[in-house]
Amino acid sequence: MSQTADTIGVLGGGAWGTALAQMLASDGRNVMLWVRETELVAQINASRTNSLFLPSATLAPTIRAASDIADLAVCDIVLAVTPAQHLGAVLGTLARHPRDLVLCSKGIEAGSGRLMNDVAKNVCPGSDIAILSGPTFAHEVADGLPTAVTLACAGGEDQWARLKPAIARAAFRPYYSDDVVGAEIGGAVKNVLAIACGVVDGLRLGQNARAALIARGYAEMLRFGEALGARRDTLAGLCGLGDLVLTCSSTSSRNFSLGKALGEGQSAAALMADRHTVAEGAHTAPVLSALAETRGIAMPIVAAVHHLLQGGDAREVVAGLLSRPLRAEHAESEPDS
Repeated sequence: MSQTADTIGVLGGGAWGTALAQMLASDGRNVMLWVRETELVAQINASRTNSLFLPSATLAPTIRAASDIADLAVCDIVLAVTPAQHLGAVLGTLARHPRDLVLCSKGIEAGSGRLMNDVAKNVCPGSDIAILSGPTFAHEVADGLPTAVTLACAGGEDQWARLKPAIARAAFRPYYSDDVVGAEIGGAVKNVLAIACGVVDGLRLGQNARAALIARGYAEMLRFGEALGARRDTLAGLCGLGDLVLTCSSTSSRNFSLGKALGEGQSAAALMADRHTVAEGAHTAPVLSALAETRGIAMPIVAAVHHLLQGGDAREVVAGLLSRPLRAEHAESEPDS
């Protein structure tokens, strides 16, 4: 495969990065996939499989894996799909020249409390930043099943005009937004809420409880998002409510699976140490909880997940939520206790 400026780059060979590469290559486009695990590079190029992260997919012949990030320097469009906590470090090794940089990682940077677009702008000041987020399970995208996402472009409609023909495919439909902050917050917060829904499932508390938690969690997402300048309509769309419903309802979600295991009595420390794939919500929960507390934003479900990940007992955490003071459903603020 020749390297040309028409090649799209994908940073990260995990399940989501590999699925996006497969989707992008579905119309014959050349895709350069940077993979950290050197043993996977040879496997992908030789056998068209990623047995570690996406074993169900037979990868398109126009995908080329590379272990040297310099191989992506030619790409004018790069999708960054590394874990959120490593995004800044990885982007720091990417050649600096103006390009469209599409962030596909969902989280908030620990320590700094920065959203991913702020991290990327600091490391890659010459690039136009966009956020790709929405209800997506990697294996379904890789299989070519119908998917719709939000593509929030900091560069506005000019950037959208460049990106939509490069990213849209027959079964992968992006919708335009200019609300980058809203798209990011939806993806970050829903990961934490998915852990909570997994706990409900692990404790066998029923469908009523999960539906209530999704609704009350969405209220927390709205409060936090609007406080940071996100638009309510963005959070009501694919990258907010849509993604929340998907990841709070299935063990195909890594975050839901983590919560389910916690609800079944497994320890957070053991689960986090033993996972090959990253449950981003576990890293987002402490920083999100801290940001909410600092800003005076009531997010009791997020705080409960944070406490649980620190070693709290699942049944006691749920009991604490159920014993909170009763209030109007659509009150402007939550009681402190």
